Amino acid sequence: MDEKLQEIEQRFERLTADLGNPEVIGDRARFSQVAKERAQLEQLVETFREYKRVKADLEGNQALLQDSDTDVRAMAKEELPGLQERLSRLNELLKILLLPKDPNDERSVILEVRAGAGGDEAGLFAAELLRMYLRYAERKGWKFTLMDTSDNAAGGIKDASVTIEGAGIFSYLKYESGVHRVQRVPATEAQGRIHTSTATISVMPEAEDVDIRIDPADIQMDVMRSTGAGGQSVNTTDSAVRLTHKPTGVVVKCQQEKSQIKNRVMALKMLRTKLYEMELEKQQSVRDAQRKSQVGTGDRSEKIRTYNFPQDRLTDHRIGLTRHNLAAVMDGDIEDVIVACRTFFQAEALRQQQAQA
Repeated sequence: MDEKLQEIEQRFERLTADLGNPEVIGDRARFSQVAKERAQLEQLVETFREYKRVKADLEGNQALLQDSDTDVRAMAKEELPGLQERLSRLNELLKILLLPKDPNDERSVILEVRAGAGGDEAGLFAAELLRMYLRYAERKGWKFTLMDTSDNAAGGIKDASVTIEGAGIFSYLKYESGVHRVQRVPATEAQGRIHTSTATISVMPEAEDVDIRIDPADIQMDVMRSTGAGGQSVNTTDSAVRLTHKPTGVVVKCQQEKSQIKNRVMALKMLRTKLYEMELEKQQSVRDAQRKSQVGTGDRSEKIRTYNFPQDRLTDHRIGLTRHNLAAVMDGDIEDVIVACRTFFQAEALRQQQAQA
């Protein structure tokens, strides 16, 4: 591992030098590529350098254990456990950072929320989940655009789609896909009985033009008037766009903008992303069949999380996490949950890699 890390550190230093090279600076595409690769290696290299510093300190302390001065030996012995623990933590972190990167981790995402079982209560819960993720995006400084939403009569939503843009967003949100369950007493329940409802979250890495080529002849476009609260001109012109991809039957709709042209552009982005995800899932299924074991969870048929309001408790069933203060959770305070999921699945990937070695 040390040899591989040394090579990566040397590569990082060459990339750093390239950023000061006038030829690279003058080539915008190359400069962007070099800067991106360097940024991807930065955390790994900084961790490796800290690892080397701690290792040198540890070796120095071990040498001091042989010192003739009693006080020096006592001081070295006292510092030894802390240095050993730091070195062990850094060693584990390096193993995780060396895991093969998901090529989609740096992408923006399209997040979809759909009401599941539970009628109107499911729609209300879906709306609350959508708000939770948008509040989380605000906390992270991410840009988001609500592309389409379908309301229900009770003030909730049937489904909604939103784009969330920024660096590394898929790496944060990819483990949110799945069935989310809520347990609480609905406002409409006169007997005070606890109901169970569900909503489904889908997080897809946003596709680029080079990922999926769509034949224009394969697309059927329909235009219609926007629905919902709307605003000036939104509900009075045929600005909403629905695209149907004939070969797959995938349908997307966008009604966010007043301009039909802008809505078509956004709908194409959604369509491209859905087709890209279908291709990724197809590849994943092939890999799973070949090794006869699923890598990771996140299957949308699984119940991944429960929000129990009477007990003020969130439970992530995949990683055994329990979190209280649901009011804060529903207001977007979910960084600890997101990080816990990332850490768990990274550790699981490392375990599987070591088992196959």
